[in-house]
Amino acid sequence: MNSTKLSKRNLVGGILGGVLGGLAAAAVGFFAYRYQHRDADQLIESQSEETSAEAPNSYASGQEAPKPKAIPDTLPDITLADRDGKPTKLASFGNRPLMVNFWATWCAPCRREIPLLNKIRVERKAQNGEIVGVAVDFREDVLEFVKKTPLNYPLLIGEEDGLAAAEAFGMGMGFPFSVFVDSQNRILTVKVGELHEDEANFAFDRLQDIDNGVVTREQAQVMVADAFREMAAERAKNEAAEHAHAGK
Repeated sequence: MNSTKLSKRNLVGGILGGVLGGLAAAAVGFFAYRYQHRDADQLIESQSEETSAEAPNSYASGQEAPKPKAIPDTLPDITLADRDGKPTKLASFGNRPLMVNFWATWCAPCRREIPLLNKIRVERKAQNGEIVGVAVDFREDVLEFVKKTPLNYPLLIGEEDGLAAAEAFGMGMGFPFSVFVDSQNRILTVKVGELHEDEANFAFDRLQDIDNGVVTREQAQVMVADAFREMAAERAKNEAAEHAHAGK
């Protein structure tokens, strides 16, 4: 097995659990919202939490869980409307270190990410990096949301075509998820679930290393997969300690 195949295997393996756990939860939230439950945010979030907990056992006996789709090697050919309604190719933001963040207004972790993404965009813009948000949601609801919540990076919006865009990344409806892309429009990694600042900075730093010839993309993929696992484990450890301390 060559190093490219190994790194891709590590990348897919690192996100597999998050994809399977997120698909069912996000599906409940999106379709409840999609069909006349626009103002039922609390209901959607509680359904998502319950479904996420039940997801591993939600398939009938003998029925296999759906397999995650393959993550593409390069940035897919996607066109969505921007805030002004102008059709915009996602690739028009490429050829630089890039993060594409898929989100929806009804998704609580998505909303929590926005201040962090605003901060990171300012920091990375000076280094030729860019962040693009892709809202998979009703256009009018997204535009109303961003009137009240500053979102200081390019935004593309789609409903059915937004879902098609998510599927083009092999991810379906597991929101939020963030895709890191190098300057040759090759996908470095996909972070499923709420993004944390240490993860974003580590991934963007590796994109810079690729540009500078310090590491290959394949080497960076392994580094990111390992670092993300360690960061997640450390967060879980800290949260457990906080809960234990609060219970005393």
